[in-house]
Amino acid sequence: MAHYLHRFDATPVAERWPLVRRWMSQEPLAFFDELRRRRPVLATPEVTLAVRFADCRDILLRHDIFSVALYKPKQGDYWMAQDDTAVHWREKSIMQAVHDREDIPKIRTYVANKAAALIAAAPGEMDIVSGLTRAVPLALVQDWFGFADSDPAELKRWSYWNQMDAFWNQPFDAIAVRDPHKIVAEREAANEAMRAYLIGLTQRRAGELQAGRGGADPVSRLLILSSSKALKFDPSRVVLNVGGLLIGAVETTSHAAVNALAMLMERPDDLAGARAAAAQDDPAAVDGFVFEALRFNPPFPYFFRVCEQDTALSRGGEHETGIAKGTTVLAVAGSAMFDTEAFPDPDRFDPTRGLGNSFHFGLGLHECLGRAIGEVMIAEIVRQGLRLNGLACGPVDNRGGPVPESWQWRWN
Repeated sequence: MAHYLHRFDATPVAERWPLVRRWMSQEPLAFFDELRRRRPVLATPEVTLAVRFADCRDILLRHDIFSVALYKPKQGDYWMAQDDTAVHWREKSIMQAVHDREDIPKIRTYVANKAAALIAAAPGEMDIVSGLTRAVPLALVQDWFGFADSDPAELKRWSYWNQMDAFWNQPFDAIAVRDPHKIVAEREAANEAMRAYLIGLTQRRAGELQAGRGGADPVSRLLILSSSKALKFDPSRVVLNVGGLLIGAVETTSHAAVNALAMLMERPDDLAGARAAAAQDDPAAVDGFVFEALRFNPPFPYFFRVCEQDTALSRGGEHETGIAKGTTVLAVAGSAMFDTEAFPDPDRFDPTRGLGNSFHFGLGLHECLGRAIGEVMIAEIVRQGLRLNGLACGPVDNRGGPVPESWQWRWN
């Protein structure tokens, strides 16, 4: 029986998006199930939702039609705010090259040791958001990415406000954001301070390289490439891309780790399986539990794009829907990962599914640059948390915002 759509159609047009957003937050699985069956492309004045796997995949792969234009006001001329441009391809390729995938096992070992040490140093209780899920990626940025002399509190501030403004302070978020101008101001202030630090950092690294020292961290590698003059990659682009290393590493990791843990806590049988896997000597034994939990509780339940030319979604079927140029479209990954066309028996928690059709790290041109690092960092943080005995915890506290801000844990 149609429940959500009946209420949606009976609601005044101006009130429909707030209603939809509330369902997306509070009753996502049931709401998306009805949409996939009855109206897989749902239009409101603010945004149009696409909830089936095929449409979400089409949106994320067709960057010529569905652009990241909404990134531009937040990220300026950073390559992530561009689609099919020379700057995008060049700088993304450079950043992929300076992250040696051969280092991924070492990164997982580093994360395991750091998380275990933070837990061991705690007196049987911790706010795991500040003490673990943010603290570990901050430490990785310092020790692995070359920010060794930085202040973790400042790194957190710079990452936090950039993420908040770029991903949670878009025009269609206005109904949920108390003070969007404050978020913009915080991001601008954070970037001013971050830019000053990064200029100093790159200058220090350049001096070390001239003296014949260093060279192993990503900052040094970028400077070596820039000084070679082999590509269009001057020091200002080094600074911009080094900042991206920080911004992309902290909040997304923390959000995903908390969401995975919170979902497992709600499912006692699956939690028991995950805890048994986490206790094994093979670190990867737990990974399937982590990413299946994120399928049920993704940190980014949708990806937003702007339609650049008149087109259609669900093309060729009974639900074909025209999309006008200028429309903001949400590719609702949180629904697509329950579409039976791509996920057999989707309501079953299955840690053996793998990541083949998932949207955990995006898809297409704007797939997460740090996917390989993120996979092991998220899974290992969760693994270390699952190894605690006698764990008791309250609810995750978002403090009225879109991301986990605090979560109190106690253990034996």
